[in-house]
Amino acid sequence: MPEVRVFRTIRREAELGKVMVSMKIFPSDIISDMKGFQENVRKTLEGKATIYKFDEEPVAFGLVAVVAHVVMPEDVEGRMDEVEQLLKSLKGVSEVQVLVSRRV
Repeated sequence: MPEVRVFRTIRREAELGKVMVSMKIFPSDIISDMKGFQENVRKTLEGKATIYKFDEEPVAFGLVAVVAHVVMPEDVEGRMDEVEQLLKSLKGVSEVQVLVSRRV
């Protein structure tokens, strides 16, 4: 039987990636200061995840939902749920919907 040799080993840190999650944040009312709202989201997620970018989606009658593209490590169990709960706890947020999750 031939001898098996492992030439390269992968360190655990090297094999773990990041996940980008797109989350639609529905406001409870019309947002007058969109930049301030986005900055509030950014500060709330500080230390847990980073914001790649924000998009805006008109919903109805002047109501605009914010789509936050959030980057977080994939190795922390329950991180996506934690981020979702943090966003739901923000003042002026009625609902948070996860649109898509992908590895980056």
